[in-house]
Amino acid sequence: MNYPNGKKPSRQVNQMNKEKTSFSKRGMTLEEDINETNTFYLHSNKAVIHKKPTPVQIVKVDYPKRSAAVIKEGYFKQASTTDYNGIYQGKYIDFEAKETKNKTSFPLANIHDHQVEHMQSVCEQGGICFLIIRFAFHDETYFFPAVKLFSFWNSQFNGGKKSIPYNKIKEVGIKIPFSYQARVDYLKVIDQLYF
Repeated sequence: MNYPNGKKPSRQVNQMNKEKTSFSKRGMTLEEDINETNTFYLHSNKAVIHKKPTPVQIVKVDYPKRSAAVIKEGYFKQASTTDYNGIYQGKYIDFEAKETKNKTSFPLANIHDHQVEHMQSVCEQGGICFLIIRFAFHDETYFFPAVKLFSFWNSQFNGGKKSIPYNKIKEVGIKIPFSYQARVDYLKVIDQLYF
């Protein structure tokens, strides 16, 4: 093969390029992975779990022509609760998905008061409620039960840390390995913990 400068690239350059390339994430975000997982669950008749739409109040719409309405202005009607809900083996499932680039901890600022209140209500009613937390730096995803979150959440208002250390999430949470069809197979963890 002829190269532009007439020389083959050195093995060292090729090796460096191979080291920089990582196919582990395949360009997917946590939300995309969960959506793919939920589609697999639905099509294989395992569970019915969907992403909740955020309610929006549309204020201004332009109609340049009948078939092409353009929303120009809108506002969130209310604060949303958690990202996903549905049903699995007769139990209500409700969870929030969070991804962080932080290496050493999960910042509690990623969660809002109304979300924690909602999760507490779900737990009180006997639903299965949890967080799915992905540490992008470590390329690791964890199932973190909501009941474990509450003590960390309350502690921050009494002088405690405003984050959950990565090591604590590794200890208390359950790692969800990446798989092909169910990319974030959280039902395996639910089976292990609740059934």
